[in-house]
Amino acid sequence: MTQARDGDDDAAVIRASMTDPERFAILVRRHAPAIQRYITRRIGAVAAEDVVAETFLVAFRQRAGYADDGRDCLPWLYGIATRLVHRHWRSEASQLRLLARTGTDPVTEPFTDRVDAAVSAGSAKSRLAGALARLPASQRDALLLLVWAELSYDQIATATGVPMGTVQSRISRARQRLRRQLADLNPATTL
Repeated sequence: MTQARDGDDDAAVIRASMTDPERFAILVRRHAPAIQRYITRRIGAVAAEDVVAETFLVAFRQRAGYADDGRDCLPWLYGIATRLVHRHWRSEASQLRLLARTGTDPVTEPFTDRVDAAVSAGSAKSRLAGALARLPASQRDALLLLVWAELSYDQIATATGVPMGTVQSRISRARQRLRRQLADLNPATTL
């Protein structure tokens, strides 16, 4: 039996954690910051900590079923996180509606010390948040995994458990809807 080390690939760490569960902590250290950022942007900082912890708990419990495809397990973790975020849908929609109403983004403010200098930028941000809130959940998930989590289309397919063509279609439809809803915005006047 091999023991996983910090330099091992994710699949090796998962295999080693089957006999030595403490090895799973390597994956937590490796991927928790990315999962934390993604979930925080989706549902806010207060709920994110619990969902991040639950993501890794679910992953730990389901690790025997992990399909090693030769890559890192981050898409698998994003898939678990996205499903858990759906439990918090009301909170996410509420955050986006708040941003649409006020122009103040309580989710991303802790990540930046900069205050928006242009009123039009704040307006664009609130309109974008409102448009995102109106997207069907499957389209919003695919688009936000692409933009916020910076996953590839293939990784999004893995994370959401749908075929690549479905991911492409969802992202395309989401972009079309956003373009229609935000067509009057001038990108040159917004940040």
